[in-house]
Amino acid sequence: MKILEALAGGLAGACVLTIAHESLRKVNPDAPRMDVLGMRAIAKLMKKAGATPPDDKTLHDWAMVGDVVSNGLYYSLAGAGKSAWWRGTLLGTMAGIGAITLPGPLGLGEGPSERTKETQAMAVGLYLLGGVVAAVVARAIVKATK
Repeated sequence: MKILEALAGGLAGACVLTIAHESLRKVNPDAPRMDVLGMRAIAKLMKKAGATPPDDKTLHDWAMVGDVVSNGLYYSLAGAGKSAWWRGTLLGTMAGIGAITLPGPLGLGEGPSERTKETQAMAVGLYLLGGVVAAVVARAIVKATK
């Protein structure tokens, strides 16, 4: 099994997703704000544990690290085999749909990821991009090391 290649692809996909998301949110007011959802999730967990959440800058930094790590592990499920492209596409699409549908029921709010149709489309597109990049990078590493 090509575990290291899949992990490297997952990390690449997560980094591209995060960079694209952070760049897009600075230029488009309708961009999804997954960073806000991450900050809310961390603060909510800390409060439930009886801890005081840190300032917004620190929360944002933690959310970015958490996003890269969790998305990297998730995208590594695309693998590095011949069907990685399809798995990456499916994983990215599912993550995008989850980004739209799950925050509300989880008590994190709906506005950051589904306030407009454009916001929703960008969320799905960004996560799809991450999944495709993960698969492409993992396959490229496999081919380069043969």
